[in-house]
Amino acid sequence: MGSALPTHRGLSSFAALLLAAPLMTGCVVGPDYSRPSVETPLGYKQGGVREDSPAYIGARKKGFREARPSDAVERGDWWRVFRDPTLDRLIRLVDVDNQSLRQAVANYRQARALVASAQAALYPTVIGAPSITRSGTGSTVRTSESLIGQASWQLDLFGGTRRTIESEAALAQSDAATIALTRLTIQAEVAADYLTVRYADSLQRVLDENVENFRKTAQITENQYAAGVAARSDVITAQTQVQTIEAQAIAVRLTRVQYVNAIATLIGRPPSEVSIPVSGISRNPPAVPVGIPGDLLERRPDVAQAERLVQAQSERIGVAVAAFFPTVTISAQGGVSGLTRTGLFSAANQFWSVAGSASEVLFDGGARTAALRSAEAAYDAQVASYRQVVLAAYAEVENQMAALRILGQQQAAQDKAVELSRKAVEITLNEYRAGTQNFTTVVTAQGLLVTNEINALQVRLSRFTAAVTLIRALGGGWDVRSLPSDSELKGPSLPIDRGGQAVRPDE
Repeated sequence: MGSALPTHRGLSSFAALLLAAPLMTGCVVGPDYSRPSVETPLGYKQGGVREDSPAYIGARKKGFREARPSDAVERGDWWRVFRDPTLDRLIRLVDVDNQSLRQAVANYRQARALVASAQAALYPTVIGAPSITRSGTGSTVRTSESLIGQASWQLDLFGGTRRTIESEAALAQSDAATIALTRLTIQAEVAADYLTVRYADSLQRVLDENVENFRKTAQITENQYAAGVAARSDVITAQTQVQTIEAQAIAVRLTRVQYVNAIATLIGRPPSEVSIPVSGISRNPPAVPVGIPGDLLERRPDVAQAERLVQAQSERIGVAVAAFFPTVTISAQGGVSGLTRTGLFSAANQFWSVAGSASEVLFDGGARTAALRSAEAAYDAQVASYRQVVLAAYAEVENQMAALRILGQQQAAQDKAVELSRKAVEITLNEYRAGTQNFTTVVTAQGLLVTNEINALQVRLSRFTAAVTLIRALGGGWDVRSLPSDSELKGPSLPIDRGGQAVRPDE
């Protein structure tokens, strides 16, 4: 048996074919992707830009500005503007144990695997088939061996495979944007629930204070009744007030427990492990920088997600177009086969063959044409969906900007109503002590004060919730973090951390 591999011309040709296979590509048919254009306003209506202004009308006449959904999604520590260490601690736990976020990361990992699977179609399939056979007649035993390699490669002459790869890569980027969207949505839910807990704490304090005030009023009625200047009904009414407000104060405790447990679920912890110290809600929410509308399209993960779906569908049109062209396949095999006693690697035992074949569909009853039309229609639908997402994004920002402005005005009026109600209670109670006012007026004034104080807290909560929603509508934070690039998706697969980011060796 020879001790070195032969350098036979046939085997060398076979190896050269396999090495050259990835380089043998042709053109790419179908449309090249470009981002759909969308109408981008010059400014937000709630930001002071009037639609009837000459500058606005002149800019509109120049045409629509093309949207640029960015691969960069801003996902900074936006909640830090509230300057609340407890809120900061809770939201940071979202990346640790939230199950919806873990599911989104797993979907992204699957999408990356599909990109690698699509890339595999660019290369030949190579099979090795070694075998050994022993046979004999009488006392003669013969041993034969074979080492055979087979390769089959469907050439991507018209780009159908490459279009598929691009489509899968766009879907993977869409899934990466979904991670950002899921994270931002959950963070906003945690913040909103946390603010509701703070509202409940403030409401508890207000109701507790009113319980004490009503008890003092009840004592006044008892004194007046003992002095013979008040009816027994005044005492009963005052006692009823105390019990009514006390019942409301007790109900607030359940609301607080429910929202704390909701936060526990969002951060992936059992309720028994989560506690939030008692503290009231602040008076005013933080200011939220808005920027210009054109930037919004580069800052929202749902817009980037929708745009990547458009790209994926555009690439599928190319796949459908490629189906109209011939399919070319190259196959090859080679190796050695023979009796071991004659020298397995001798020239006589070596063999190789290379073959090429092509096929073209001559008649399919219109199936390929229907597939192309279907892909084009799906693309148009995805473009419409993308533009709808953009419109909804602008509307959401406008709504929350309006909410912050109008609720601020409402808060000022409501605080003034609380101030006046307190004066009314003080005056009517003094008049009741002096015997110049009936107790019904006192009850009415005190009930109106409680209502106004509760309403003031509700407006304050609505302002904070609007601030959270506006930040979410703007994309959340100001630190830009890129979606995975084409080179990252098509390169060596790297481990993915819980946040959906690739873990590089130097990290």
